Amino acid sequence: MPSEKRVLVVDDSVLLGAVVRELVEGFGGFRVVGIARDGDDALRMVHALNPDIVTLDIEMPGVDGLHALGYIMSECPRPVVMVSGATRRGDVDLTIRAFELGAVEFVRKPDVLSSDGWAQVAPRLRDALRAAAEANTTLPMLVRPRLPGEKRPRSLHAASEVAVVAASTGGPRALAEVIPALDAHLDAAVVVVQHMPPGFTAGLARRLDQLSMLPVREAQSGEPLLAGTVYIAPGGRHLVLERDGGAARLVCHDGPNEHGVRPAADPLFRSAAAVFPGRSVGVVLTGMGRDGVDGLKAILAAGGRGLVQDRATSAVYGMPAQARALVKEAQEFPLQGIAAGIAQQVQALRGAPR
Repeated sequence: MPSEKRVLVVDDSVLLGAVVRELVEGFGGFRVVGIARDGDDALRMVHALNPDIVTLDIEMPGVDGLHALGYIMSECPRPVVMVSGATRRGDVDLTIRAFELGAVEFVRKPDVLSSDGWAQVAPRLRDALRAAAEANTTLPMLVRPRLPGEKRPRSLHAASEVAVVAASTGGPRALAEVIPALDAHLDAAVVVVQHMPPGFTAGLARRLDQLSMLPVREAQSGEPLLAGTVYIAPGGRHLVLERDGGAARLVCHDGPNEHGVRPAADPLFRSAAAVFPGRSVGVVLTGMGRDGVDGLKAILAAGGRGLVQDRATSAVYGMPAQARALVKEAQEFPLQGIAAGIAQQVQALRGAPR
């Protein structure tokens, strides 16, 4: 990191604010310039201290974290990492909404607020801050997609083509743009790996389902892969495709992390290349690192197609940059064109000789 990043910590607990400060300054490359106790305090200190990054709790007295986040991103945008104890369904839904408002990362506080508990959370917080330090803060505010009218009924026929999607930092916000824009008549399955811990992908699926014409669900191991359906890999588990007789099915497993994460996109992409040779589209969206690159190579080597999000619309142009550099045949699209690009590539594959 070329220069020290200035961090504002926002937490209504004096003790937890101090703990987060100690962790942040112990990572190297970051300096805490202030600790705010509530949303009102946070807004004043953002203007007074002009921090590079803000860590923000969701539940606080007065102006809560969501309202403070909305104000920050509309008036003085900068990378925001949500640090919260979200565990209940309502808390998870608030976290998903925070991503839509522009938060770049989320770190869950430990279940047991002890030194050992925070020691386990520290690597995740460090990685989130490093991602935030590279985040693009010039992205426009997400225009909430319209709620669907008549939702497409759940398909009952097996998918003949599949689009597999990789997303990490900034991904929930990107997915809230892409998935609702998918054509209701898309006759292919869409399977998404978003780097997320257990307990949050079901909330992401619920939110995307509310916004989309296509049904969106968290993937269940063993279920068939159906056309016209969007599946979200469950947090903490890899998701792959397997052939079951003549049809494909989804399989979740607890194999080793890849690229330091589980779920990772590369296992899904490799399985798509194997199960749907010449009938799969790989899509790499915003995020740090190189997850999805090797899998995208496999998809194209098997006769499939590849799409990559462009720099201008990526929250973090890491995974897309690696994919663009190493998979020359992949086409680059702005975020707003990804959904149409998926439909075009599926149609092109459908017209190709089998």
